[in-house]
Amino acid sequence: MTWNPILPAFVLVLLGMALLGFCVFALVRAADRRRRINWALRLAACALVVLAAFRPGIGSASAPNLESDVDVLFVVDTTASMVAEDWDGAPRLDGAKADISALAAAHEGARFGVVTFDAAAVQRLPFTADTTALDSLVQTLRPEVTQYSRGSSISIAEPLVEDVLKAAAEAEPERARIVYYLGDGEQTADTEPDSFRGLAGYLAGGAVLGYGTEAGGPMKETAGTLDTGESSYIVDAQGQQALSVIDPAALQTIADDLVVPLEIREPGTEVVAADIDSSRVTQTGGSAETAFEVYWMLAAAAFLLLLRDVWESIRHFIELSRARGGSA
Repeated sequence: MTWNPILPAFVLVLLGMALLGFCVFALVRAADRRRRINWALRLAACALVVLAAFRPGIGSASAPNLESDVDVLFVVDTTASMVAEDWDGAPRLDGAKADISALAAAHEGARFGVVTFDAAAVQRLPFTADTTALDSLVQTLRPEVTQYSRGSSISIAEPLVEDVLKAAAEAEPERARIVYYLGDGEQTADTEPDSFRGLAGYLAGGAVLGYGTEAGGPMKETAGTLDTGESSYIVDAQGQQALSVIDPAALQTIADDLVVPLEIREPGTEVVAADIDSSRVTQTGGSAETAFEVYWMLAAAAFLLLLRDVWESIRHFIELSRARGGSA
């Protein structure tokens, strides 16, 4: 078993002892059976959280420590059209997520950043070598909320991307920079898209990756993360199911501006990473132990144990509301 604590081990031990000690104290002092059960569950949940903070892993494999003087920036379309279900029946965004993970593995040792765009462009992740942060972001990446969509431009991210690349070039000019633009090329804003030509000078490579089909795919409405209802499909002005289609010409224009190749992606195919001089990737010495991490299982179990507290809070709130209603 391997351990990779999120804080120094002695700090976690001290915090864990304080937290668990408080739970034990409250459990001993509990006045009735219901309170004792609640505090016993809280104690178990806290123990799981403390254990999860040590990030235990099962199994062990040795992998070389690699370092690369390459910055990889993913520019990801998160407009409503990226939920069009023509990626082998799944949303296009699923294909983009899978490709980001594959490209990150191909550029081992590099630093990664993410910019997303829909109605606005946002830098979701500054350049970092922490692939765990990238993985977490990719897994939680969601499209814009449909009701707030007012049309979008495929070039809305260009000013922000230029600022990110310019800052990186000024801070560390010796590093190479790669941009992967992932989108479907669908321009729904009334204006013509701007040119990406000004970014080419910062780049050592990259690619434009296109998602979607010319036949198009239907799009389900997307809502906030708290909405648990079944989504309906977006309809057009005639009340028919709207279809989103890829625009290869628009994507080719972006690729030409960036001086990088265009690859129209298809399910079941491997994404092609940009060629980088192998001298930019070096082994820093030693090796790292990799393992299947189980901390998320412990965290999930702790969450389930704490559901009783959530239910108790809801029950007390209902009882209080009824009491206030009865006394009104």
